[in-house]
Amino acid sequence: MTDMATLRQQAAQSRAGAAGSTAMAVPRDRPESPEIRFMSQLRAKKVTREDGMDWYQVEGYASAFEQGYEMWDMFGPYTEVVSAGAADATLAADPEVVFRFNHAGTPMASTRNGRLELWADSAGLGQRAYLNPKRADVQLLVQAIEDADVREQSFMFRITSGQWSPDYTEYRINAFDLERGDVGPVTYGANPHTSVAARSGEFLDLIPNLPALVAREAFTRLSQRSDLTTAPVPAPQTPAPARSAAPAAQGRSISMLRTQLLVESDED
Repeated sequence: MTDMATLRQQAAQSRAGAAGSTAMAVPRDRPESPEIRFMSQLRAKKVTREDGMDWYQVEGYASAFEQGYEMWDMFGPYTEVVSAGAADATLAADPEVVFRFNHAGTPMASTRNGRLELWADSAGLGQRAYLNPKRADVQLLVQAIEDADVREQSFMFRITSGQWSPDYTEYRINAFDLERGDVGPVTYGANPHTSVAARSGEFLDLIPNLPALVAREAFTRLSQRSDLTTAPVPAPQTPAPARSAAPAAQGRSISMLRTQLLVESDED
């Protein structure tokens, strides 16, 4: 199996070759609004706000600055880094952002109703949401956070400025836009709404058009799976040459042959 370092090197070489003299602004085939997920120490507690009502306060970091994480583009793996200061412009523009669990369902808070606060510091993009304790979905989320069943956070954004390292092994996001995006806890680092089984058909449809590097690596890894090994197919057997048909039986007995021989002898 090809090791990750070699894959990264091969992908970087392919990336550089495709770019030529023109630097790629963003990774090829990267989603316009990707979701990036980070481990975050989520905290949930009940507080009373100035309106006199009780709310669940859920707080944590939706992004970490200056910490690389693995991403893939059409050429293969690379490291992506969100630069410190990448959120400054979008936060200054007062973006409309909602707080949701797993990027789905009804929003639980938003910047427009004043129950979602966003900030950026040396650690990353922070968020603090005030959730209605009367909602059943809020109660389930808070319980999951308290039980440590939900420990990661994510945010969805649009890249507005970024650049590749000279060797094309690292992509740095220098600025992003949060307008009409969302932040909040997520269950897993993989997409929570799909599974390998559910997406098998999609994978099969993609196989004919996979980049060469990815296709070769997939072939290598699949060939090493023990559950895919099958007994060798026996070589086709060369059919035996057809035998000539046996002479049709005459149906005569030995006594009849003897009589025929005697008759022929008398004629001589």
